Amino acid sequence: MTIATHDGAFHCDEALGCYLLRRTREFAGASVDRSRDAERWAAADVVIDVGAVYDADKKLYDHHQREFTETFGRGFTTKLSSAGLVYKHYGLELVRDALRAASAGGEEPNEKTVEKIYLKMYEEFIEGVDGIDNGVNMYDTKEPAKYKENTGLSSRVKRLNPAWDEPSTPEKQMEQFMKAVEMTGREFDELLEYYACKWLPARTHVERALDKAKSVHESGEILLLETFCPWKEHLYEIEAERGLTTLPKFVLWQDPKGYRVSTIPLTASSFEFRKGLPTAWRGVRDSALSELSGIPGCVFIHAAGFIGGNDTYEGALAMAVAGLKMD
Repeated sequence: MTIATHDGAFHCDEALGCYLLRRTREFAGASVDRSRDAERWAAADVVIDVGAVYDADKKLYDHHQREFTETFGRGFTTKLSSAGLVYKHYGLELVRDALRAASAGGEEPNEKTVEKIYLKMYEEFIEGVDGIDNGVNMYDTKEPAKYKENTGLSSRVKRLNPAWDEPSTPEKQMEQFMKAVEMTGREFDELLEYYACKWLPARTHVERALDKAKSVHESGEILLLETFCPWKEHLYEIEAERGLTTLPKFVLWQDPKGYRVSTIPLTASSFEFRKGLPTAWRGVRDSALSELSGIPGCVFIHAAGFIGGNDTYEGALAMAVAGLKMD
């Protein structure tokens, strides 16, 4: 089997696309042929990022043609790159196989779980590759960026291209391109493993915390996690599914130094919160904070008021209750 793509300078999207194709059962172990030769493209089993045609039935996955407007759908509106096209058509298979391999006995995964991880991987990983390759601005603003960000995957792939003062033979280009395929694939696999094996199982702990909220505090607005885990996105999703009208305001959990009390942001990426810890206590630490608050065992409250700590569960709970009483 052969995967055809263009030669010359390479980008993150076709490097990742080649990796994803080689992870499928259909194209496992396929060779990669990089050229500008239309006859070689026609002889290949699948063509990506070149050819000016998108036709999934013919295994043609280019996105550069003027009339191309394909998106991932399901609420996503970013135009796809070759990586997004490959993932759209083969991502469910890749996620399903990864979940099966991660299970103790190789059991078939629940299709609802497959769909959830499939969408999550697009949102958190593939869409960024699509947006950068298609020149989609991350923010709707004309203001100049406040800093440069050159550590992302697309930037690192770009730096793998032979430099201006290095030989750029076909052999050298292929060597560097396969390094890009390996690098993008490794990051895809690592993130897929995280969401499948770490992020998704955390939902159970968040559900339990919501179920037991009234036993923590009569308001039902303070949650206690049995163990610290990724909780924010799960919480917002479960709240919506359950149609909650009284929303939690604080989350408690134990760490090696005692207990943490965290505010709950308005959104997963927001610095604004539903309720903050008392303004007068912010930035104060240790015994000074305990004396000011009247709560023994205080460790700190961040100057921005979004998180604090206490030596004991009772102390952390009292700090959260005080936050609830703030106007």
